Amino acid sequence: MSEMTTPETPAKAAPKARATKTTKPATAASPFAEFEAFAMPKIEIPAMVREMTEKGIEQARDAYTKVKSAAEEATDLLEDTFETSRQGVFEFNMKALDAAKTNTDATFSFIKDLMSVKTVAEAIELQSTFARQQFDTLSAQAKDMQEFAAKLTTDVTAPVKEAVEKSFKELKAA
Repeated sequence: MSEMTTPETPAKAAPKARATKTTKPATAASPFAEFEAFAMPKIEIPAMVREMTEKGIEQARDAYTKVKSAAEEATDLLEDTFETSRQGVFEFNMKALDAAKTNTDATFSFIKDLMSVKTVAEAIELQSTFARQQFDTLSAQAKDMQEFAAKLTTDVTAPVKEAVEKSFKELKAA
């Protein structure tokens, strides 16, 4: 019998875990609480240091509140400025379109009237009248657009100017 057969043996059970003795249970805050080298020393913090720390924390909170408030005000100011600018540009464009329509209508009316003249003298008279009216109309339109642009500039820059002046007054007071 040179061939050896080995009977199949049942699988061995895993060894049981050994119970270990620990003097202190590990906490969630410190997994190495049982090691003395990792233990936090108990130090008494002097009252003066504690007061200074609390004062520093309170000052940091106050500074954060002020910065947050200033950032919110600046954001509101920018939103208002952009909205004012948007509305102003829209109104300015509408005025320009109205002026272009008025000028185009006047030109078509002039051409219609010019086609119905009988003499060269009538054509010259009609041309002179049209040129004078258009000059007056264009002058009035340019003046109106200039006044509107100046008002828009004031409306857009006034809140920013007020905010800057307010900031400087607060800095001087502080």
